[in-house]
This record gives sequence, structure tokens and C-alpha cells, in this order.
Amino acid sequence: MRWNGLRTAESPRPGFLPRLLFACACALLLAGCGVRDTLERQEAFVFGTRVEVVVYGLDRSRAREALAEVLQEFDRLHRRLHAWQPSELTRLNAAFGAGRTAMIDADMAALLGAVQSAAVRGEDLFNPAAGALIAAWGFHADEFLPRRPDPALRDALVAARPRMADIDIVPQPDGAAAVYSRNPAVQLDLGGYAKGYALDRAAALLRARGVCCALINIGGNVMALGSKGGQPWRIGIQHPRKPETLAAVELHDGEAIGTSGDYQRYFELDGERLCHLIDPRSGEPVRHTQSLTVLMPAGPDAGARSDADSKPLFIAGRDQWQALAQRMGVSQALRVDADGSMDMTAAMRARLRD
Repeated sequence: MRWNGLRTAESPRPGFLPRLLFACACALLLAGCGVRDTLERQEAFVFGTRVEVVVYGLDRSRAREALAEVLQEFDRLHRRLHAWQPSELTRLNAAFGAGRTAMIDADMAALLGAVQSAAVRGEDLFNPAAGALIAAWGFHADEFLPRRPDPALRDALVAARPRMADIDIVPQPDGAAAVYSRNPAVQLDLGGYAKGYALDRAAALLRARGVCCALINIGGNVMALGSKGGQPWRIGIQHPRKPETLAAVELHDGEAIGTSGDYQRYFELDGERLCHLIDPRSGEPVRHTQSLTVLMPAGPDAGARSDADSKPLFIAGRDQWQALAQRMGVSQALRVDADGSMDMTAAMRARLRD
């Protein structure tokens, strides 16, 4: 089952390029392994992309048990947060559209609250409430037919201004919550948050099992735990137009890196590349940016921020992204413009390696 994945004649196989970079990184790491080193790796296909998890320095049995638990959690989140196949999310969207209150458990309430905070931080350029716009462009489908939405529908969805702030979350005595949208145009799509959230969940599960050293890759959103034999994990940043890296970075314990790009979910129509990253102000796909990478310091939400915080910076554009990054508290970021030129913050430049 694919969530974010698209297969078109123009686009690469979903997850292929992130997987290639990750595999190359693993090969470099393995080259330095001694006989006593142990490294266990498993992969799957969820969230519409390739997922790979590597555990280092643990005996095979314990490592495989930990890996199995992580992949099981990824599958649970994939099914729960699916934006168009029947899921907890589609149930909520139906309630919002009908003006009904829905009940959610404590985990979903905490998740939606965190997404609301991320939307505020990104000044609503990161707008998971605008799922109807993404659907209008045809990105809510397992098999996608390139097309433009009806302009009247697009304009109506923009004018409705659905925002995460339109959702009220009311805690209940039993730990659950009642949730209601004051705007019937709110339709949730958590595709810009779920991968990063899953990174944080995986890190917590691995640490609970005594795993100190691991690398988790969900379609290019990567989190590091510990180190690889005392050396930092080394990761390549994907070139948005070539099957190669722009640069490499070393990830330290608890750090996460994520990239938003126009090269995985897109189609070409009338000579234009149209990607799934929609500017909620215009209702149009972003055309001025090829990719935007952020590197987040260790913290309980480092994974979620590596996913969510790249989106508003991707959408903001050449003249606004660095000022927005400062307001968001994002110090390490790299942007590739539509013309292929690259710009980055000083803190990110200091982290790049050859």
C-alpha cells in the first residue's frame, strides 16, 4: 500500500534516491567495521516511501526484535494516518466536513496539538488542514493521472482558509478528547508531519529496548542514535536533479535531518514540473524551489521538526526563507533554488562535509 508514493513516467521510483544515498552511507560505514562489530538492518515500504532502520552494536536476536517492533509501529501509523484510504484521519475529516464532533484518544490529541504548534511556528505555510487542496491536485491517489484542478474549486478552497487553528481539542476526564472544526473546509493531510513523527516514535522504542546506536531513514528523513563505533553517522543530502549527493553531514546522537523536495511526488504537464508541495496562499504547487533541507538538534521532537519545518521554508521562497527560518528557530538549513543555485545558513555550512 502506498501513501505518499506516485509512479509516473517522469518521476523516479518512490524512495529510490533516498534509499540509494542511505545504502551508500551504510557501505561507507561498513567498510570501517571490525570483526567484532555487529550491524543489523531491515527495510520496508510504508508512508509511500522506502524505510530502512540500522541497529549497531547489539546482538542479532535483540537487534531483530527491536527492528521488528519499529517496523510494526510504522505500519500502525501508516494505517492510522492515511489521508485517503479508510483511517482514523479520514474519520476525522468526515466529521469536520459534516460539522460533527469526534472523539479521539490521548495519543491522537497530543499529535494534533503538536501539529497545531508546528503550523503556528511555520506561519501557516505548513498547513496540514489544507488536505482538500492536495486532493484537488490529484495527490490523494495510489495511481495518479496528471491534471490541473478546476480553477473555481482551487480558488474556493484557498478562500475558505482552512487552518489547524480552526480545530478545537477538548480534553476529557478519561484522557481522551473531543475534537471539532469551526471551519468545514478543514481536511487533514499529515503527510508533511507523519514521517518525522514516526522517527521520534522509533527512537523512543529503540531506546526503551536498550538500543544506543541506530540510524533510522524514512524516505530521506533520517535520525541518528548514538554513533557507529565511536564515529558520527555520515549521511548524504540528495541532489534534487541527479542521483548523487549535494554534500554530506555527520549526525550526532538524537539529531535529525529532513528534506522537502519537488523530485519525489510530482508530475509534468504542459512543460511544467508540478509537485505536491502546495502554497496555501495561492493553491498552486511551488515552482521556485527544488529542495529545502533542515538539520535539527537533539530533542524529543527532533524528528517531527525535521519533517514539518522544512515545508514552510520550501514554500517561502528565495527572498523570505532565511528570515522565516530565524523566526522559526531553525539555524541549520540548505535551499536549492529552481535555477539550481544553492544557499544555506552559516550554521549549516559549518556542518557540511565533502
